[in-house]
Amino acid sequence: MRVVAVGVALSSVLLSGCFAGGADTAPVAGTTDGRIAVAMMQPPRSGLSPFSDDAFKLSRWSTAETLVTLDAIGDARPGLATSWRQTSPLSWEFTIRPGVKFHDGTALTAEAAAFALTKATTASPKPRILDGVKLTAVAKGNQLVVTTGSADPLVPQRLSSPQLSVLSKAAYAKTQVNPVGTGTGPFELVEVRGTTGARLERYDGYWGGRAKAAGIDVSFVPDGAARAAAIRSGAAQLVESIPVSQAALLEPETVTEVPMPRTNTLYLNTKSGPLRDPGLRATIRDAIDRDALVKGVYEGRADTAAGLLGPALPWAAEGRKEPTGRTTPKRAAGTTITLATFSDRAELPEVASVLQQQLQQAGFTVKQVVREYAHIEEDALAGKFDAFILSRATVLDSGDPVSYLYSDFACQGSFNTSQLCDPAVDAALTKAAGTATGDARRAAIMEAEAQVLRTDAAVPLLHERVIQGDATTLADSAKDPRERLLVTAATHLK
Repeated sequence: MRVVAVGVALSSVLLSGCFAGGADTAPVAGTTDGRIAVAMMQPPRSGLSPFSDDAFKLSRWSTAETLVTLDAIGDARPGLATSWRQTSPLSWEFTIRPGVKFHDGTALTAEAAAFALTKATTASPKPRILDGVKLTAVAKGNQLVVTTGSADPLVPQRLSSPQLSVLSKAAYAKTQVNPVGTGTGPFELVEVRGTTGARLERYDGYWGGRAKAAGIDVSFVPDGAARAAAIRSGAAQLVESIPVSQAALLEPETVTEVPMPRTNTLYLNTKSGPLRDPGLRATIRDAIDRDALVKGVYEGRADTAAGLLGPALPWAAEGRKEPTGRTTPKRAAGTTITLATFSDRAELPEVASVLQQQLQQAGFTVKQVVREYAHIEEDALAGKFDAFILSRATVLDSGDPVSYLYSDFACQGSFNTSQLCDPAVDAALTKAAGTATGDARRAAIMEAEAQVLRTDAAVPLLHERVIQGDATTLADSAKDPRERLLVTAATHLK
């Protein structure tokens, strides 16, 4: 077994490091040995724990895998499980793929999968995909038996979430999860350099066939101009999240733009401060000019929001319901509010400045707070701001928006930035979660969206697009609107 170099203390503090100095700072040297240089936007925030949003890094590097995958329209497909069936209203059986080895040489078994899922269900905080879900997993021969506390038609889709990746038993310590050398994907994570980068090597024992690239060299580059410059200079062959302002500076053949299920939303504090008043929230709703944001800040590379769910889900526009019972706007009369956002997504500070002007024109006095995400998330979730601008993926976890809606707007939601607790919203979310997949579920989701919009706890602004940079020397990277995949076994240098 290969000796693994482990970066044991991954800081959750987002540091720009030596890459924040300017657009001409190269994150990594270009490669000539079949290795792919990748520039990522955000460093790990939770030590690359699969139970956090860091799981999507592990997924995008093709090092950690899930029991189930999703196809282009969000239907469940085999992953580390080859098949599944529902055996009762509460139970499902998954057949574990034979012949799969973890990177540490141990075998994937139903018992190993049950162990990993149990660790996820007992984590604190739990993975977002398990919000409101009671789930147990046990092995029965080569069958994994998953049981839920109540009927859940989305169990297969839930198990597709990168936050429920299956790592070897060695990954799970009492207080942390270490993904180094413990995944099952075509690339093995062998080194993590704190908040500056990571190194992955091709895993030749991969069950799905040998990867074309020799390895991946990852740099975390929060500065958007520096990421774009890495494509221009050849310092990186693959760059995620090119800022809108930089896209026009790149050669057109190196830029890919894909509508994605990500909504830029203004969350309003419904629990404390002046925006407890629904009349003031309604005033903010009516004061915002979304088209000005799309045209001015995003240079037309976004879609104006009519609701929380955007054009990446075409059925949403068809089934959208006009909210009823909304509060009438009232005069702002100089009311002071604090508007906050984070600097990691280059457009958001500019969005905050435009909104500040629009709200001041509506009669508010607006104070603005902008920090790096790692330094502002805790305060945002604690409700310390009156308004918070967040770029939020709406089907990131299960391919279904219910988990996002529950996480952000249910009384017990783990990402409830608006501090919303509304019985009608909770009832609508409960109904949507319990409805079988298909037209009925989609109708229930749109009713839940209407209930959220009725409260004016959130004002959807626009729907973003993936802007990814690919060097002309790179082939077959993933262009994934869900941001689950980036480098795959097929990705390679020409």
